[in-house]
Amino acid sequence: MKSSRPFTGTITALVTPFQAGAVAFDELRRLVDWQIKCGIDGLVPVGTTGESPTLDADEALEVIRCVVERARGRVPVIAGTGSNDTKKAVALTRAAHDANVTGLLVVAPYYNRPTQEGLFAHFSAVAEATDKPVVLYSIPGRCGVEISVNVIERLRAKYEHVNHVKEAGGNVDRVDQIIQTCGKSVTVLSGDDPLTIPFMSVGAQGVISVASNLVPREVVKLVNYALAGDYARARALHRRLYPVFKSIFIESNPSPVKAAMVRAKLIGSDEVRAPLGPLTAANRATLFGVLEDFSAKK
Repeated sequence: MKSSRPFTGTITALVTPFQAGAVAFDELRRLVDWQIKCGIDGLVPVGTTGESPTLDADEALEVIRCVVERARGRVPVIAGTGSNDTKKAVALTRAAHDANVTGLLVVAPYYNRPTQEGLFAHFSAVAEATDKPVVLYSIPGRCGVEISVNVIERLRAKYEHVNHVKEAGGNVDRVDQIIQTCGKSVTVLSGDDPLTIPFMSVGAQGVISVASNLVPREVVKLVNYALAGDYARARALHRRLYPVFKSIFIESNPSPVKAAMVRAKLIGSDEVRAPLGPLTAANRATLFGVLEDFSAKK
């Protein structure tokens, strides 16, 4: 059955907590409850922030099932099911669909650098594996390829449920192009915390956020101000949050945000899987200094 519930507001790209190399499911359940208590509008398990490249297929599905079961329908759960192998993306999409997710987040194939026709074929195969909402995830800095506005338009015309875009290309003009081309039939979400307010000023409807792992109440408030058209308050809060937004990307995501979450006693370990590693001492000091300043100004 199709889900028409829109994905808007603040949606957290959840970290996957680890302990001694294994997924810490008890911590994951606590995070889900805390996130919902803090007012977030959705959860994305097994995205890049959830270290999808280093979770095997069984682990990824276990994490997805855990989040769905713990959320209990309180918020949408949008599972990351992208891959640079179309067959794998289709298989995980089908498995996540059967696990009762609300929707799917599907990143552009990375490393292969397919043509735009290759992208259209890839996303078409995924779309045909589910009738639940599909969020196209364009992040050329990681994938080496951008999902063109033309491909987004063609997919939306062919598949009614391909109706969201997570945009992480750093370009406000591109957000405007998508909205001008597709109108209200496509919802655009920021994929980059520092650009949430600029993107929303031209029509994006929220953010899939890394920062909301750490400061969910503040990000929710920021996005709600913008959704209400109160850009004076949104700008003021954005400026207070901006150093946090930047510092949690001082090294490759999610190493910094995990370190920050350990500091905040939200998880027990900042363990990440190789080839990622722990923050350097210098960057840890910089990050924690920013967080101390932010806390002092609350």
